[in-house]
Amino acid sequence: MPHPKPSAIHSSLSSSGQSLETSMTVGLLSQKVSDLCLGKPALVSIPASSSIRDAVYALGRSGESHLSVWSCDHRGFCEAADDGDVSSCRCVGKVCMADVICYLCREENLQRRPGDALEAPVAEVLPESSDLIVRHVEYSSSLLEAIDLIMQGAQNLVVPIQSKWISRRKPHGKPAAACPTPTHHGNGLQFCWLTQEDVIRFLLNSITLFSPLSALPIDSLGLVTDDFLAVDYDSPASSAAVTISLALAHQTSVAVTDSDGTLVGEISPFTLAFCDEAVAAAIATLSCGDLMAYIDGGGPPTEELVQLVELRLRERNLVGLLEEFSFGSSMATGGSSSSSSDEEGRGSPVGRLMRGGQYSRSSRYSARMVRRSEAIVCHRASSLVAVMVQAIAHRVNYVWVIEDDCSLVGIVTFSGVLKIFREHFQLYDNSLSEIRGKV
Repeated sequence: MPHPKPSAIHSSLSSSGQSLETSMTVGLLSQKVSDLCLGKPALVSIPASSSIRDAVYALGRSGESHLSVWSCDHRGFCEAADDGDVSSCRCVGKVCMADVICYLCREENLQRRPGDALEAPVAEVLPESSDLIVRHVEYSSSLLEAIDLIMQGAQNLVVPIQSKWISRRKPHGKPAAACPTPTHHGNGLQFCWLTQEDVIRFLLNSITLFSPLSALPIDSLGLVTDDFLAVDYDSPASSAAVTISLALAHQTSVAVTDSDGTLVGEISPFTLAFCDEAVAAAIATLSCGDLMAYIDGGGPPTEELVQLVELRLRERNLVGLLEEFSFGSSMATGGSSSSSSDEEGRGSPVGRLMRGGQYSRSSRYSARMVRRSEAIVCHRASSLVAVMVQAIAHRVNYVWVIEDDCSLVGIVTFSGVLKIFREHFQLYDNSLSEIRGKV
């Protein structure tokens, strides 16, 4: 990622004649992470001792794209020590369906029955650098501290929030794995987390303070980088499995291009997070172009693609994966009734309920996915604010940059945008320190 061009930022400041009024700048930079947490839901968590199967089941029932993984096991409500000490409770990572799908695509797991592979501990799908990706911060931490942590590689900042009421009762009925709820720690303490998107959205709400910086082209700001992940449309999706894992780790996507370098579409981990584990079979058997169609249609895949996957699973003698995929296919086509009962949950090959309490493979295809049939693109001359609005509107952390002929030239990421703002803030450090000293 090229570093933002200081000359462009300095130029924008000098031409604006102090575009940021000092008092407004101080007000913005004095914001705390707690200000960004207003309205954020409390985290739904699973203990690190859970199996991958537990995580898949909890994801299906929670309605969340990601679940937090914790070192403690509170089963929804904490039986804290008498002094309310919860210092041993730490979020050690996060998990989503894209993690599970990439895990099932590992060569050693393709030869196993998916149900057996899912018995492994959830730690198997967490990256080795989970402690850097998910970071704990105090609610009084500053906005700048949050941006600095994100620039250091943090993707989720875990922030404590105080609930209005405390309950030490154990939840009745199903255990947390079957019916996940926001976890209460000692003294009613709960947590939420902040993402790159939350910080960008917060800055976007104050974008008028950054004029004319916000109107500058992304190319002049050094935001367009050619350090991106791409695969050929006709190449096997199985050869792209590692690339998809890298995109997931870096919160970007995999561009799908033709032989001329034209952007055709993308394979997005953000989309995979709303798919089910049967997609592992599609990755193992389809081309990148067919996989893109399989996951990006805004609904369940076509019958032709389903049959093609089954045929190639038989050809490769992937018996376990074939049985799992065939079961999912029959559910999607109405081959069996669906229910949210525990008995049917245990009857599923993966032992979980899909979103909405149904087993249909199509139940994970939500309205959020319809727009993902086309990659989100911009041009070199697009303004910073336009790219920010575009990414926020489509709930992605990146925007592809193309030429007029649709050839792919680069990508703009939220991490790059945050570097621009951090550099902008740095220019005011000395003057702001003087002002704070007088207040």
